[in-house]
Amino acid sequence: MKKNTRNNILIAISYSVILIVGMILGIKFIKDQGFGVKRSSQLAVNSDGKLEEILHIINKNYVDDINTDSFQNLPIDSVLHQLDPHSVYLPPTDAQDMSDNLEGNFEGVGIEYYMLNDTMMVTGVVKDGPAYQAGIKLGDKILTIDTATVSGRNLPKEQLTGRFRGKAGSGVSVTLLHSGTQVQSRLMVTRGKVNISSIDAAYMINAETGYVRISKFGANTDNDFASAANNLKAKGMKKLILDLRDNGGGYFSAATGLADQFLPENKLIVYTQGKHEPRTDYFSTGSGSFQNGKLAILINENTASASEIVAGAIQDLGRGIIIGRRSFGKGLVQEQFSFGDGSALNLTIARYYTPSGRSIQKSYKKGYDAYKHELDERMMDGELTGDRTSFQDSIEKAEGVAIQNNRKQKPSGGIQPDVFVKLDTAGYNRFYATLVSKKILSDYVFNVLTNKYNAGFVEQNINSFTLGDNDFKDFIGYLQRKNVQIDRFQLYNSRSVILNDLKALLCRYYLGDVGYYRSANQNDNAVKQALVNLQ
Repeated sequence: MKKNTRNNILIAISYSVILIVGMILGIKFIKDQGFGVKRSSQLAVNSDGKLEEILHIINKNYVDDINTDSFQNLPIDSVLHQLDPHSVYLPPTDAQDMSDNLEGNFEGVGIEYYMLNDTMMVTGVVKDGPAYQAGIKLGDKILTIDTATVSGRNLPKEQLTGRFRGKAGSGVSVTLLHSGTQVQSRLMVTRGKVNISSIDAAYMINAETGYVRISKFGANTDNDFASAANNLKAKGMKKLILDLRDNGGGYFSAATGLADQFLPENKLIVYTQGKHEPRTDYFSTGSGSFQNGKLAILINENTASASEIVAGAIQDLGRGIIIGRRSFGKGLVQEQFSFGDGSALNLTIARYYTPSGRSIQKSYKKGYDAYKHELDERMMDGELTGDRTSFQDSIEKAEGVAIQNNRKQKPSGGIQPDVFVKLDTAGYNRFYATLVSKKILSDYVFNVLTNKYNAGFVEQNINSFTLGDNDFKDFIGYLQRKNVQIDRFQLYNSRSVILNDLKALLCRYYLGDVGYYRSANQNDNAVKQALVNLQ
């Protein structure tokens, strides 16, 4: 096998592992690369007339000229795939989940759980939510929900998902074991509105530099950010690292609202335009919470849609520095058309353009399947790992726009960073992928590390303590007790990655997402590069 071919295969495997790790460790990767959704009034149609209504909507609203005559006998998904990769039909359940996710609230009890040794273990409780108020705590083991036994039965995920959700005001009975006891308790939890901030983490990374991570653009993102920024400024923040990596987008209005937080008055943030949508310009108001102070924005290949609006505006206007890897390249705006059965159509109605006039959308002329695998191509051709030599930005200088550096037009789509940070694949191999896919890292944290390191120790020493040789030996012993077939070469090759991940998971258990990122960022090359460039 040729050396380059072997390296490409290893890199592809490593990249797949990284994606899996991200999902397991709580880094929220995008499922369909994001939507900039606007909502319209509900359409009362039955299922028989739905395709006809969808074709009517396409003719009246789609971003480009389209001949729908040939679509008459095609399934709905096939029709939409003929248009573009981001026009999509959502069944009722998916439409509701998307709405709940972006609105930042849902009706339920407000807990996170993990199936540990076939037992439902509480790994997160939303502060002041219904479960919190009822007395459910971190580490509790839930045995039954209403009349259903949920622990000890090895139930599939689909039989667990949604059991806590329900109409606000309705009750759910829970039998549990509080952490550290063997005495069963029965609690009645009254479901209610659970509010979730769209800010995953906000903390001071050093005396002058704040760090804020946003994984999606929900209805309240700009307000959530303003609140977080004001809290950080009160702690001395003069510089900011805004982490938009793996942010798949969300509400268009949330993106313009966030960009507004950084800009002086009357600066063009973005404009939209389509066949049925006249050009609409969006300007800053000058009322933002962080108009002054140095700014670095982190992006990667999974940064898409609304997050690209923010990064593009900041880059075009010279307000901050963009660090990481070329973003996904999703520059289409969807409007949501709701149907009477709860389903919805997200249809592309316009393209958005950054202040310099560039469209971020990458090409989808090769078809839907090729579009879905475009990131794999970036890995294979060396773009993500720095093996390619050309990483020029796609900006074309436009009148009245302050463009930093001399960037040339490149029809690749996405936002090219000002400072490139390669994807680090060291330590990511097949054996590590096995540990992740079988949830062995998480099991070890909950079974062993939580008994070895308590919450007080972790909180007080998060910046200084590391997992070392003794922890690694204990981990190997745990693998042997679990009868995991060990590839010792690959295990030791992944040692540093495993220990870093175990610490981050432990910190997340005790301190939530902010604990996870405080730990993970200590060894994050993009964060380190941002700190250098903000000096």
